[in-house]
Amino acid sequence: MTLVLNSFNFILASKSPRRQQLLKELGLTFEIATIEHDELLQDEMHPDEVAEHLAVEKSHSMKDPKENELIITADTIVVLNGEILHKPKDEKEAIEMLGKLSGDSHRVDTGVCLRSKHKEISFTESTMVTFRTLEDKEIKQYVQQYKPLDKAGAYGIQEWIGYIGVERIEGCYYNVMGLPLSRLYSALKSF
Repeated sequence: MTLVLNSFNFILASKSPRRQQLLKELGLTFEIATIEHDELLQDEMHPDEVAEHLAVEKSHSMKDPKENELIITADTIVVLNGEILHKPKDEKEAIEMLGKLSGDSHRVDTGVCLRSKHKEISFTESTMVTFRTLEDKEIKQYVQQYKPLDKAGAYGIQEWIGYIGVERIEGCYYNVMGLPLSRLYSALKSF
């Protein structure tokens, strides 16, 4: 089934293969634009504002959309006890992050920005995820095998660590993958 929004040429400004897969599953036909964007945050920014702020900044780092274009940008962060866990810089940091998440609940925020020539909508979707206590060898095996350096919080819920580690989820599963599909679909229809 194809999404009934034929009046736009959609541009997904994301290198994330998960976001690309999710948009395809939604039935959306789109082009991919890659952008290099420094994720600069102001020290006084509250964690609740960060994901949406980054998504909007990504959108505005691109050229303005043409009359029939709609740009989609998104950014996902993990927040644990007020601390933002972005993408790990190396395997050591990935192991440390997963150790922090082990046996605790955290929030996954995805900020989304939709921008056409005449309209812009942005929002944040939040999902709570609870991990069981993970063994050190499970964490190390996951990091070595899956190399989750491109994922906020150093994990993909759709991968092995999600299968064996996630005890509970409250909210949108797809949000944890990087794109809250139901809310995105509703926002796209408003255009």
